[in-house]
This record gives sequence, structure tokens and C-alpha cells, in this order.
Amino acid sequence: MSNPTLTALEMGEQIAAGRLDPIALTREALAKALEAEGVFISLCPERALAEAQAAADRARLKLRRGPLDGVPLAWKDLFDLAGTVTTAGSRVLSNQPAETDARAAYNAAAAGLVSVGKTNLTELAYSGLGLNPHYGTPVSIASGDTPRVPGGSSSGSALAVAQGVVPAAIGTDTAGSLRVPAAFNGLVSYRPSQNRHTREGVTPLADTLDTIGVMAHTLADCVAVDDAMRGETYRPRKPLAQNAVRFVVDMALPERIDIEPAVWRNLMQTVDKLRAAGYSVEERAVAPVHEALDCIEALGWLGAVEAYAEYGHLVNSDLGEQMDPRVRQRLGGAASVSGERLLVLYRERNRMIHSLKEDLDGAVLLTPTVAHVAPELEPLAKDPELFAATNLKTLKLSMVASLLDCPAVALPSGIDADNQFTGLQLSAPCGEDEWLLRSATAVEALIVDAR
Repeated sequence: MSNPTLTALEMGEQIAAGRLDPIALTREALAKALEAEGVFISLCPERALAEAQAAADRARLKLRRGPLDGVPLAWKDLFDLAGTVTTAGSRVLSNQPAETDARAAYNAAAAGLVSVGKTNLTELAYSGLGLNPHYGTPVSIASGDTPRVPGGSSSGSALAVAQGVVPAAIGTDTAGSLRVPAAFNGLVSYRPSQNRHTREGVTPLADTLDTIGVMAHTLADCVAVDDAMRGETYRPRKPLAQNAVRFVVDMALPERIDIEPAVWRNLMQTVDKLRAAGYSVEERAVAPVHEALDCIEALGWLGAVEAYAEYGHLVNSDLGEQMDPRVRQRLGGAASVSGERLLVLYRERNRMIHSLKEDLDGAVLLTPTVAHVAPELEPLAKDPELFAATNLKTLKLSMVASLLDCPAVALPSGIDADNQFTGLQLSAPCGEDEWLLRSATAVEALIVDAR
């Protein structure tokens, strides 16, 4: 299991106090990255050491740029970093180095964060399981003797944090690509509402669903890095008091989705802790959640249609032969979707976004992050049909929040009998990020060991 020693904010405090050297931290991170099998696609040691040196100079002169100045960070290889190739986990995109940083990376550098490299992912960010035949597949931190999938598509970012290479890493989330690997590896993640960030310099998958976000060991670290990526000054979010927030748990989900007993049990233990602490928790069906599930089952996944619009030209080309066949097949599956169906999807999405806000009426929704723990890797690598079915099952719950553009926080909720992590997702209506973060901070304080 992961056993990190310091969070990102704690590292920053130690740097400010003169007890940690950013250069030594960066050298250690780079050394660990080289040993982390399947976790990184590329490193940028010259940049990282130059940024660390600048952070050390600022610390010595008492000119630090913020609480994360000098802290090492990793980026999913969808983000442009000047002078490095953005592969998107693929062999078929441009091999030309980026000329400038993605806006989020530029802002993070301005806050003093040190970029050590770019992490592995599912090809084109198009799977919830995290397999990659081109750059290798890391295994979940809780694998033990049997390798288990890391979760995707932000697989490398999750393992970079879980293995202690960096205290926080950046990923993207279209259908669950931050939250799934966080759940499988006992991490915290934050999927913002889409309009919270610019995605300038980030390779797209599905334009109306893509978001960028953070994985770390604590929500405070996620929030601090998120603020940095937006060019904002970090401010701690205070947990909401018991009389200031309500929670809703959708009790109809187990009737509809095959949720493993340990996953649901750990969710309900969280409900018990919230009630014992004086919080109100309603148990009822949340109609827009089930409408979203109905919509996906009847009309298909909106992200699949947009992904085909982005990359469908590769499917039947010579370059398509170089792609992961699982990704290529999934892309091709949306080729026949009509314009009429796409229009209905957009209309239904907008309706359900408004419906969820009315239904929750200021409450925060509690669900599992994923209905199951990390599955074993080998059977999925060998059987394309099993892979496809498991991938859809893995993403089924997280897709709902994505379709409704909900800000969502994934927290570890416990383990099962095999010591596999289970996850809890908190979500709120589109745009209510700050309310969600303060609510999730309250929940984290009750259920998650800070380390």
C-alpha cells in the first residue's frame, strides 16, 4: 500500500521553513520516476531542476510565490509542456515538441510548482481501465501478488502519486478518468465543472465533457493545485457546519447497478458517520441520476460521439493499424450515430442538468465512485469482449456526473476483504464547485486518514 510521508502543502511548509530543499526533492522525484514501471512517458529533468533551483533561491530570499513553491508535480501526457512531445498515450499523433505550455501548466509554474514529467494514460484518454500497449500498463497500488488494473484513463498520474513519486498529479476526466484511478488506488481526486478551467494546450477527447483536475492524498492538496492551475491564490476551504449542508444517498442504485457488497457497505458506513456527527442524510432515489442512466442506455454515450468526431478519421486509415485495437474499436462504434440523435443527446443533457439542481435543492449527492474494486489485469488484457464490458461497468456511475457536468470529489471509503480500495463520490449541480469542496472537506475529516 502507498505510504507517502508528506502532502504537497506539507512539503511547501517544510520548504518555507528551510527544512526541505526543492532541488533535492526534485532529484528524488526524478529518480523515483525512472524506476516507476509504466507510470511516466517522458521526463523533463532540465526544466525540473531549473525550476527547483529558482524555487530554492526564492525560499532563501523569502520571496516564495505561494504555499506550493518548489513542490514537484506530474502531468498527464495530454498537457503541452514546452519542448516535450504530447503523445496522448498514442503513436499516431504529432511527434513535434510543443512550443508553449498548456495554460494550466503555465499557471502552475508561475505558482512555483516543479514539473518533473508527463504520465502514462490510456491511448487518447479513451478507457476507464488504464491499459496501454504502447507505453506499458502500470498496476494498481493495491495489486499484491495479482496485478490489477490501475484505472484510467489517468493511470500514470494516479500511480505517480500512489507510489510517492510526487505528492500530486494532474489528469483529465471525460467519463471518470480522474475518479476511477483515484478509487482504485486509494486517492482523492477533484473533477471540476467544465467552465472552471481553460483547456488551452490540452489534447481533447470530447469537447463538451472534458475537464482537467488533480489527484492527491488529500482534498486540500487537490484544491491548492487547482487554485494554482487557475492562476488563483490558494485559500483553505473551511468544512461546512452540520446545519449548513445536507446529503442525499441514492438508495435505488443497487437495484439498477451491480454494486459489490463491500463498496455499498463502505458507503453506508460513511452515511452512519455523517449522521453520528450531526449531518442530515436523506435516503431516496434521485430521479435525474436514473434519467441520465436511461439516456446513456437508450441513446449512447455523448462522449463517444464527440470522440469519433475528433479521431474517427484515424479508424479506417493506415494510422489506425498502429492504435490500440480496443480504443480503435470503441471509436468506430460511434460512426453511425445520426445528427438527429446527437441533437437529442444535447437537449436531454441540458434538461437533466437543470433537473438535478432542482432535485437536490442545495444537497450534495453521495454515490460510490465505481461499483467495484480494481479488477484483475490479465483476463482483461486477453479478452477484448470482457475488456469492453468491464470498461462500461467501471464507468457507469462516474459517467452520470460527467454527463450532467457535476463537480465531483472522489474519496477513499475503505477496503474490501482482499484489501482493495473502495471509493465514495460526492457531487453537486454544475457550477457549485465551492459548495461541493467545503462539503467534501467536512466528509473527508470524518472518514479519511490524512495519510
